[in-house]
Amino acid sequence: MFFYLSQFLSFLAMPLTILMILIIGGAVFLKRKWGKKMLWTGITLLVFFTNPFLSNLALLTWEPEFKSFDEIENHEIGIVLTGVTNLSKTAYDRTFFNKGADRITHALQLYQMGKIKKILISGGQGLNPVNPQSEAELLQRFLIMTGMPEEDIWIEDQSKNTAQNAQFTKDFLEKKGIDANQEFILITSAFHMYRAKGCFDKVGLKTETFPTDYYSHDVKYDIPSLIFPDSNSIQYWTKLFKEWLGIVVYKLVGYM
Repeated sequence: MFFYLSQFLSFLAMPLTILMILIIGGAVFLKRKWGKKMLWTGITLLVFFTNPFLSNLALLTWEPEFKSFDEIENHEIGIVLTGVTNLSKTAYDRTFFNKGADRITHALQLYQMGKIKKILISGGQGLNPVNPQSEAELLQRFLIMTGMPEEDIWIEDQSKNTAQNAQFTKDFLEKKGIDANQEFILITSAFHMYRAKGCFDKVGLKTETFPTDYYSHDVKYDIPSLIFPDSNSIQYWTKLFKEWLGIVVYKLVGYM
């Protein structure tokens, strides 16, 4: 029930939902004074949310700086959170990636550099799965295809959200007899790192963060970036709004 409630709240908080309510509501009640205010507020926010310069500034402010591979100390285990594969496309001889493949490719790079000795992938099928395979299985398959030994790839494939990633990872380590007091490398998207780190701290797992999969880019002061509207900007704001709402909800229910 919590998962569906959080999805519904995310829908209500999406910039596009807010814009539709304001613009449609304003158009319907245009003859009323407050209807005109709703319409102009919606139009103003539409300009704001489609501006690529502003959305990139918000992302730059929120996402932590990336870390060079050289500054990462050697660890036994790197923990990779899923959410990067296309589970709506079922195949058994390949892995289809969405944005976020950095999570697993950078983890592989850490492994090949000797920064980590094992990769633990945490993530199940999510809500309403159409694919019988879990994300952890798909990423495990990808790593094996790269030549990584199967014994160095562990999977936890039951978790459906970040809180479960943390708790089920801890349970997995304890069942394997792994010292849970050691420090692990936590690998996930930069925009998601604050919530992920908070959840792992909550369950008592010490982690060094290794953010990947950046949505922000270096600031550009050109005409298209400053003036031209971009539909991708709404997607970026949606990503941020959902993450901020998730953090608020997680703190309220005690996951962080």
